Amino acid sequence: MPAWVLGAGGVATLLAVVELVPRLGLMDARYLPPTSQILAALTERLGRPEFWTALGQTLTTWGTGLVISLVAGVVLGVVIGSVPLLRAVTASTIEFLRPVPSVALIPVAILLYGTGMASTLLLVVYASFWQVLVQVLAGVQDVDPVASDTARSYRFSSLTRVRTLVWPTTLPYAMTGLRLAASVALILTVTGELLIGTPGIGRLLGVAQSSGAVASMYAYVVVAGLLGVVVNLVARALERRTLFWHPSVRGESAL
Repeated sequence: MPAWVLGAGGVATLLAVVELVPRLGLMDARYLPPTSQILAALTERLGRPEFWTALGQTLTTWGTGLVISLVAGVVLGVVIGSVPLLRAVTASTIEFLRPVPSVALIPVAILLYGTGMASTLLLVVYASFWQVLVQVLAGVQDVDPVASDTARSYRFSSLTRVRTLVWPTTLPYAMTGLRLAASVALILTVTGELLIGTPGIGRLLGVAQSSGAVASMYAYVVVAGLLGVVVNLVARALERRTLFWHPSVRGESAL
């Protein structure tokens, strides 16, 4: 049975459970409205210009943060990974900073940038950057030593070595980093909007919750979830298209 059929069945089951639980009195409908009410609220919100404006703001913050993280992570990853001394000097710093939760930077972000887009962007870039950097560093380390020695023997320039040897090996790792960073960036975008008040879907979700519009709140949760699904699908499609030559992608296509 195709995977999408199983996925659709799971979603349908969840929707049915959410519809039945409050109607059977297993949970107060004030806290968990039936699916029909949530979908009605979502449909009503889709007809409002403010929803589409907020969606555009969320996607702008997410896309900007992801691009910055990707460029910085790839460039620094290749540079640091290609220089053993630099890798050794920065290893402890990377391992110290990488586990720091991005939400812990919220007070700093607000202090520096207020409640504007830049505050949430700081959280997005910080969280996503490590996903790309760590993967790229692993990719550079995976370069075949024999090929590296051969390039050195032929006196390849640094740029030629990166272009013909390092980058082809690192690209699959970079694409994995992109896929991880895309999801993390979306999570932090909505989190920043919700906690900081940056304009976007997260802010509308927070307003709905504080005003007691529970069905609308769940509607925005559904929107955030759908965004996550779309982001993951797009990232996987881009990965397959970029790495069509890679054995892992060819094997996946064959299945």
